[in-house]
Amino acid sequence: MAPAHNIFLTGASGYLGGTLLARWYSANLPTYGKLFALVRTDEQASAVEEYGAEPLKLNLQDESAVHEALIRNAITIVFYLIDAVASETQVLLIKALAKVKKKTGTEVHFLHTTGAKIFSSHAGAPTDRELSDADPQLYDIQKSQKSPYPPMQQAVNTNCIIIEQAELHGVKSYIFTPCIVYGKGEGFGNKTSIQTVAIVKAAKALKRVYSTDAGRPSWPVCHVVDNTNLYLSLLRSILANENPGHGKEGYYLAASGSVVWKDLYAVIAKALAKRGIVESAEVEEASADVLGKMGVALGVPAEFVPVQLGGSCTFTAARGGVIGWKASYAPEHILKAADEEVELILNSLTG
Repeated sequence: MAPAHNIFLTGASGYLGGTLLARWYSANLPTYGKLFALVRTDEQASAVEEYGAEPLKLNLQDESAVHEALIRNAITIVFYLIDAVASETQVLLIKALAKVKKKTGTEVHFLHTTGAKIFSSHAGAPTDRELSDADPQLYDIQKSQKSPYPPMQQAVNTNCIIIEQAELHGVKSYIFTPCIVYGKGEGFGNKTSIQTVAIVKAAKALKRVYSTDAGRPSWPVCHVVDNTNLYLSLLRSILANENPGHGKEGYYLAASGSVVWKDLYAVIAKALAKRGIVESAEVEEASADVLGKMGVALGVPAEFVPVQLGGSCTFTAARGGVIGWKASYAPEHILKAADEEVELILNSLTG
């Protein structure tokens, strides 16, 4: 009988990782050994211990330290939630997992958290049709993508590198894709998402909500609880030895459907206007001058503002359903929950 899996979680202080850790022990997972969580401080160590995880301080850029830690703790599953752009750390972890496999004879697994932007117009993905996470050509599509934004191109390359390196070293890989995630985080660290925060932050600075796209492009959306449940569904399938899709057939999008950006802007503008944060509930299309000001507010170049606040993504979720995942919140729920989301974000910006 193979030894029980030991699991290593990174990003436990973040929005997604924190919510995952908070729901871990109520998930009724199949039997496993230990859960380790990456920490940087004693405060984080104490926090993860409260959730039943064993803290692990580790420099992920130190190859020998990474290999020693994974081998010493017989870690066979890594859930990586901290960097969607670079690939160097992930490759070190994959190589370390391969050594654990050689030593223990146990199958090893590496999950990388990417983002829907990497499957969008910003990253050169096709948007003239639906792009399914179960498309058998998805790896080849990613290999052919060309983005005008270097960070986006690097992140596309990272997805492919992880799949290739994992296959080379006998590691089962999974590319997990969050999208517009909303709802209050349940962990000990960050409680808010990224995209919705960027919309509010820019609007607060300019006293108005601006759209960065012409027309009505849409984007996939997911409540943070549903996103967490897909992480757990995939882990459950791994632990139950169900051999879920992996490698070139291991893309998993957490999304209940899509929303049109301008519909999301409209409800956010209404919530901000009600609180006197913006001067009007009307949404205007951003001019070049306005994009520059939004960039200052967000700390990015003007040309990168649309990457944070818009674009077209036709990525659709299918593979999660194969392992029993189903979203509890419909895509339009984000529009109904916008007032609560805005309140949460404003509190985080002033807290």
